[in-house]
Amino acid sequence: MERNNLYPIFLKTKNLQILIVGGGFVAEEKLTFLLKSSPNANVTMVSPMFREGTKTLAKTGNVKIIQKKYSKRFLKGKHIVVATTDIPAINQNVYKHCRKRSILVNVADNPPFCDFYMGGIVTKGNVKVAISTNGKSPTTAKRLRQFFEEVIPENIDDLVKNLNEYRKTIKGNFEEKVEKLNEFTKSLVEKK
Repeated sequence: MERNNLYPIFLKTKNLQILIVGGGFVAEEKLTFLLKSSPNANVTMVSPMFREGTKTLAKTGNVKIIQKKYSKRFLKGKHIVVATTDIPAINQNVYKHCRKRSILVNVADNPPFCDFYMGGIVTKGNVKVAISTNGKSPTTAKRLRQFFEEVIPENIDDLVKNLNEYRKTIKGNFEEKVEKLNEFTKSLVEKK
């Protein structure tokens, strides 16, 4: 059986500079999901044209729109790049330029040209669940996201905050604290 070997991380996007190359529907979709999950993300978008929806969405976040053709000079100071144009040659150039500069890059809908995938995300307060299908099926990730949105209780954030307070009161070394928290939270995963 094939295995997903991706390593999931949660990025502090307010500390990073993100570039989206393209201004069409896919670029708008990527920006929408990025801002939904990380409203404080620093994003620059470069494209000769932008959808009206993208321009409106950009005003809701820390998004800079540059209405020009892509050039590698736009990579200066960037940590993460997402290429979304409908011109494969441009996307491949973005990929090559990023690889040369050790910048993480994702070419939308082109797994061989991706250092990372943007998966399905569920957020309930401080709890965030990321879903990956190893780039094989975004539709499955979407359905799983919908499932988790339904099954994770709305009050999960209260539990997280209460456990954080409880953790501060526990005496003992790290192992003893982990053991007590494990015992205390065991009922969360017990099958009924």
